[in-house]
Amino acid sequence: MSDPAPSARVLAVQRLLRVEDDGAHVARLADGAHDPEVSRRAVDYVAGVTRQKRWLDFLLAAFVRGRLGDLDPELLQVLRIGAYDLVVRETAPHAAVNESVEAAKQVLHRGAGNLANGVLRALDRARRAGTLPEPASGNLADDLAVRFSHPTWTVRRWLARWGEDATRAFLAASNAPGAFTLRLPPDARADALRQLADLGVEAEPSPWSDAFVAVDRLQPVLRSGLLDEGTVAVQDVAAGLVVDVLAPQAGERVLDAAAAPGGKTVYAAQQMGDRGEVVALDLSEAKVGLIAGAARRHGLASVRPVKGDLTTWDGDGAFDRVLLDAPCSGTGVLAKRADLRWRRSPEGLAELTELQDRLLDAAARHVRPGGLLVYSTCSVEPEENDDRVAAFVDRHPEFSIEPVAPWVPDAFVDGDVYRALPHVHGTDGAFAARLRRSP
Repeated sequence: MSDPAPSARVLAVQRLLRVEDDGAHVARLADGAHDPEVSRRAVDYVAGVTRQKRWLDFLLAAFVRGRLGDLDPELLQVLRIGAYDLVVRETAPHAAVNESVEAAKQVLHRGAGNLANGVLRALDRARRAGTLPEPASGNLADDLAVRFSHPTWTVRRWLARWGEDATRAFLAASNAPGAFTLRLPPDARADALRQLADLGVEAEPSPWSDAFVAVDRLQPVLRSGLLDEGTVAVQDVAAGLVVDVLAPQAGERVLDAAAAPGGKTVYAAQQMGDRGEVVALDLSEAKVGLIAGAARRHGLASVRPVKGDLTTWDGDGAFDRVLLDAPCSGTGVLAKRADLRWRRSPEGLAELTELQDRLLDAAARHVRPGGLLVYSTCSVEPEENDDRVAAFVDRHPEFSIEPVAPWVPDAFVDGDVYRALPHVHGTDGAFAARLRRSP
């Protein structure tokens, strides 16, 4: 007789251990081997617990005898899931505690279930009494980092730049479940909206771009085939506005210099009416294939995917416009990338800025005289954004910064550059600058 299918909590325990032990990425853990609803709930648990684990561990430490690190790893994950259910999701205590107890018994033994029962019931009593512990070390960066479950070094940086109120708002936005927007085809938006309505998906027009709608649910869209048909595309409006900063025109040659997964490539080709050429460059053969598939789904003949390393790629002539959406720390997309906050370090940030400089220098070689280079990231860090642009212009006096003001809504214009902030605009974080080469 085969073993019973794992519950969502048991499946989440298994996946959380993979995240911690093997460095697995949260977004890549979904699979088709389990019941879709169980798998969806497990993904929600994994993302939520990964995002909130510093806060959850702080709470659990008040109700567990001894050190959390001395617990069986499986039991610690069960307790985190239970605490997440009670404190963050506010699941009914009966369900949250009982199902966590059963999960502990299944992954370990009855004794583990008894311990989980005692810890989670004590935590729930404190929650209902309003006596849950709060971090109060006296160090604002440490306390905010614990309460909002972020590394202290990042919180310290944001406090120095933004102050307490804006930092709290940014942290809260980074902990909110990622909201999803869809990009609609330019010539069939009304039809796409009707198809979304037929799926029971509520689509709210974006206040920032007519090409985008926010949806209340993504799963029905994923299951419907609308993505495979090219009817809609999943893309945050902040990323779409980067293409507006590029402002590609029909008949031009455009280079997307770090193109995967191809969302900006496709949107650029659509803005050009599929007239001209968009070369989509990427290091990975597999990702180049994904870009080609995206172009086919949207019926685009102007996209030419190319495998190559920008730093050594010779190209085939100069381009009217070059987009460099550079690898970055991703601090603007922490809401969607639950594990990303734990994968960054000050040393890694320094390495990224060096890479960004090399890529900018390489991208500049492909811009024709009088042409445009757009540098963008999904980071909110000045070292990766404004500082990189200033350093580039110092190295390349033939380029000058050109205002983005005509191309994006005023709310995103910060001096001469484009800047989207999750806690200000309700979008992902993003940055872009227009760099014009002299004729």
